[in-house]
Amino acid sequence: MTRPKVFVARRIPESGLNAMAAHCDLDVWPEQLPPAPDELRRRVADCSGLVSLLTDRVDAALLEAAPKLKVVSNFAVGFNNIDVPACTARGVRVGNTPGVLTDATADIAVSLLLAAARRLPDSAADAKAGHWLTWEPLGWMGQDLVGRTLGIVGMGRIGFATAKRLHGGWGMKVLYTARAAKPDADRDLGARRVELDELLAQSDYVSVHADLNPTTKGLFGAAQFAQMKRSAVFVNTSRGPLVDQTALAAALRNGTIFAAGLDVTDPEPLVPSHELYGLPNCLIVPHIASATPDTRNAMARLCANNLIAGVKGEPLPHCVNPV
Repeated sequence: MTRPKVFVARRIPESGLNAMAAHCDLDVWPEQLPPAPDELRRRVADCSGLVSLLTDRVDAALLEAAPKLKVVSNFAVGFNNIDVPACTARGVRVGNTPGVLTDATADIAVSLLLAAARRLPDSAADAKAGHWLTWEPLGWMGQDLVGRTLGIVGMGRIGFATAKRLHGGWGMKVLYTARAAKPDADRDLGARRVELDELLAQSDYVSVHADLNPTTKGLFGAAQFAQMKRSAVFVNTSRGPLVDQTALAAALRNGTIFAAGLDVTDPEPLVPSHELYGLPNCLIVPHIASATPDTRNAMARLCANNLIAGVKGEPLPHCVNPV
């Protein structure tokens, strides 16, 4: 019996590759950088399955080039890289890896918040550069955390986990935005659902966890940063395009807000010459929220399970577009 062919657009953890290899013939892209669009189309031309990453555009052109394709298993929670309606129209199932990233991503959100609030990056850089001459009563002053107000933009699983850490550990008051009230957050965290304008005006810390869609793209621009406290810290671990980075750079440079911590940018990677890298009150890390062995292995297993089910014509455990 012929085994289904699958193209894996980047090497993922062995736990996923081994599971797929037991059922499929794998073609794994060996390079660090993703395949170019024309190469991706060539590789999937006779494949039943595709394992994609956020850097791989799955669009009508790719689907046209891959008439045998049954399933696209995205190694990510998000799927903005995939034209889901086009896949649905062709009967191609799309899978993702939700749930398993929650704790690791919340940990990074809290880490960025703490590091930016207490000026860890620029004070460490100053020490390394020899600028630490003595204990300074007014040196490297950061922001307090205990009892401050946290604004969660997008109270989903990750937003809740982030708020739980900061409410429980530092007694922060929690405000949030969401399409609907979140009874668990209201009950367990004493949280209050508000409009974005109120959240921005009242919060000492703003942590973004909204998904990327036409209504959230560019959600944070000059007007939004102007509404925030001058002492506020802004954290984004969701998607880069939610933020106007030129406006963010201006807000940080001009003291409109105190600091920012970013795990995501637009584009990724952000060019090294970008102004944000040169600002001492901006911490940028290279999209590492899920970068722990347990999390990446769990993602790989979910990704493999979606892929295997799809090539067999069975329901995907986590399907974006049941068809």
